Amino acid sequence: MLQIYQKKDIFLWLTFSSLLLILLIWVGGLTRLTGSGLSITEWELFSGILPPHSANKWNEYFELYKKIPEYQKINYGMTLDEFKFIYWWEYVHRVLARFLVLVYIVPLIYFFVKKRIKTNQIYFYLIIFLLFLLQGFMGWYMVKSGLVSETDVSHYRLAAHLSLAIIIYSLIFWALLNYKSKFKLNFTKPTILILCLTLFILVQIIWGAFTSGLNAGLLYQTWPLMNEKFIANDIVVKNILSFESLSNPSYVQLIHRLLAYFIIFYTLLIYFFYFKKIKITKPFKLIFIAILIQVLLGIFTLISGLNMYLASFHQIGSILLISSAIYTLFYINNRQNLIDS
Repeated sequence: MLQIYQKKDIFLWLTFSSLLLILLIWVGGLTRLTGSGLSITEWELFSGILPPHSANKWNEYFELYKKIPEYQKINYGMTLDEFKFIYWWEYVHRVLARFLVLVYIVPLIYFFVKKRIKTNQIYFYLIIFLLFLLQGFMGWYMVKSGLVSETDVSHYRLAAHLSLAIIIYSLIFWALLNYKSKFKLNFTKPTILILCLTLFILVQIIWGAFTSGLNAGLLYQTWPLMNEKFIANDIVVKNILSFESLSNPSYVQLIHRLLAYFIIFYTLLIYFFYFKKIKITKPFKLIFIAILIQVLLGIFTLISGLNMYLASFHQIGSILLISSAIYTLFYINNRQNLIDS
């Protein structure tokens, strides 16, 4: 009975950490969509825990914001009340990040001291903690890119910030699924096929960040064609795989579309030509539902003129999609472990 309670304790810790991280990613997306990400121009790792508490402090933050290109070129003439709106989004995002790290590390220390976590698993959890620290630095490194000469952050750093959050979430979700068993992953043909799918989804999430960072969704807001062409007129096919295409909004949007088609094709291919034959079909229902939801959200976000709420749900849809792939990986891996035992 005590062992069941202890396992449940760890389950609740990992569940809460996962949900809090999803909330953080959602708030981060809305911070980006509301144009609030550059409102706090200093890192303030410890001093920034408390919000401005006086009119003088508010004016101090506002004056700092007035010095950056975003204010001078885009938001010039913004009132203090308008500044407060974008400030609160970024402030909540940062405070949530700090709270999540505490929620993760404090129970981890407790479980380790009480020997509730196996020695071989503690390294897995410590890697997650180190990634949290790296993520904090990456968040500031991203913001810093928009404070000097540009009116927006680097889309490369934005993609790194988001993809790192997704990787942390994936590791915590994997630990959550395996909280009763070993973390061991068997590299068999079925698991490798699903690992590839998970990797493709992560690459697609990175391209989604590129699309957002370059505002590429503002160019071609029709589907399935890009202004009556499958490949827009300003795209040279031979240059699609060039390094320069990573910074060109037209190319980035096209690749984001093509990656979506590829993921659909790859999933159908491995399902019908392999997994269905070996009678592993149950977890694929979740993947197909997640793909359908994500594709519909992507299309509606595009043709709506980048509606902020749809764009926000589209980002959360990517978490649902990669979660379904990780669950399928767990399902297949656990089935293999039962066979081996």
